[in-house]
Amino acid sequence: MDNIPIPSGIIERLAYDNGLKSVGSASIREISFLTDLLEKETGIPFIRMEMGVPGLPTPSIAVEAEIGALQRGVSSNYPNVAGVRVLKNEASRFIKLFLDVDIRPEGCIPTGGSMMGGLLSFLVANRNDRTKGGTLFLDPGFPVHKQQVKMLGHEYHSFDLYDFRGKKLRDKLESCFKTGKISSLLYSNPNNPAWICLNEEELAIIGELSAKYDVIVIEDLAYFGMDFRKDYSHPGVPPYQPTVAHYTDHYILLVSSSKMFSYAGQRIGLMAVSDKLFNRSYPDLLRYYSSDKFGHAMIFGALYGVSAGVTHSVQYGLTALLRAVNDGDYNYRNDVREYEEKASVMKKYFLSSGFEIVYDTDLDVPLADGFYFTVSYPGMTGKELLQELLKYGISAINLDITGSEREGLRACVSKVPRDLFPELEKRLGKFNEDHLVNSEQEII
Repeated sequence: MDNIPIPSGIIERLAYDNGLKSVGSASIREISFLTDLLEKETGIPFIRMEMGVPGLPTPSIAVEAEIGALQRGVSSNYPNVAGVRVLKNEASRFIKLFLDVDIRPEGCIPTGGSMMGGLLSFLVANRNDRTKGGTLFLDPGFPVHKQQVKMLGHEYHSFDLYDFRGKKLRDKLESCFKTGKISSLLYSNPNNPAWICLNEEELAIIGELSAKYDVIVIEDLAYFGMDFRKDYSHPGVPPYQPTVAHYTDHYILLVSSSKMFSYAGQRIGLMAVSDKLFNRSYPDLLRYYSSDKFGHAMIFGALYGVSAGVTHSVQYGLTALLRAVNDGDYNYRNDVREYEEKASVMKKYFLSSGFEIVYDTDLDVPLADGFYFTVSYPGMTGKELLQELLKYGISAINLDITGSEREGLRACVSKVPRDLFPELEKRLGKFNEDHLVNSEQEII
């Protein structure tokens, strides 16, 4: 603690020398890069909460299956661009067993992480109608999705979902759809960064209105089954992971293996396209692809244009994981509940040091503890708070870059080891001592 707080001049110099114009508004990867530099410069180990990186080992089931595939020589062959058949079959089975939704194997497509699935979805869903061309984001959300639509030159719109929960969602959503310019809708459930979870009433509203206005719903399930208030981890047994797929037949599900299976480094996820959407014809797709069929354009147009297929060996690793959970031989929830337990402790440290939780309820239900939580400090903007916390060896990201209309930060629990908990508590206590706030909410 002797070298904390870090002089602001060091942070400002490193940021300037490396092209960061505003530390408080930096992207996730920029904050991570700056934190690496600060650790090297100061010798102070940081409490790293900026990146949503799994903090658990990959199950041996996947590692052994991938090694076996490499030993069989799959690395010398291109994989089927649409995915190896055994993976597609297990993916279809997984979706039935854990969401109670039927999608044929043809529509279950492996991607280089669910981020690639998002990009591919925009490439096709936003080009199926020449009179449309934009995505509506239910914020706050993963900043890279907006970066993707910007890269593609697509329009986008957004609003902070927290202000329009429950029945209020209907009027707000319809006002956006009525413009006639929305091709696709994207949200995450559980939500990154707020960890709020849409309920069945809200999913029904989304499904009903998207069908009415012919909008394709892209449901990002990166944190599948990680709303720990309910147990969604038993195959074929209710409750099932909530999904909009029960309320519309034009949807794309993005399922990540990074968090639920701690398989982030191998870059594989699943994009599951509903049967109805997969086989639907959109004449305007012929402007970009050789077929007007959505599924064909997705696989042989967008996907093939981005990659010659997902790494061959890792497809067998994911196949083994899915088969194990489908058969009931492996329960992923038992492992990832570590995030729930860590969040519960870390939140207490923040609250006892004068911080507040920004997103704290799902309507009238307390928010679950999980992979992320959000914090603010009285009298500070998110930008100011991030800049100040870095001086205390604590890194996070500003909620502003997620589309949130609230001041504060997103904190990820995964890369904070338990043996650093006492240090986190000390640093937060020191921060609070140095930033006492008076009754007018002005920093003394």
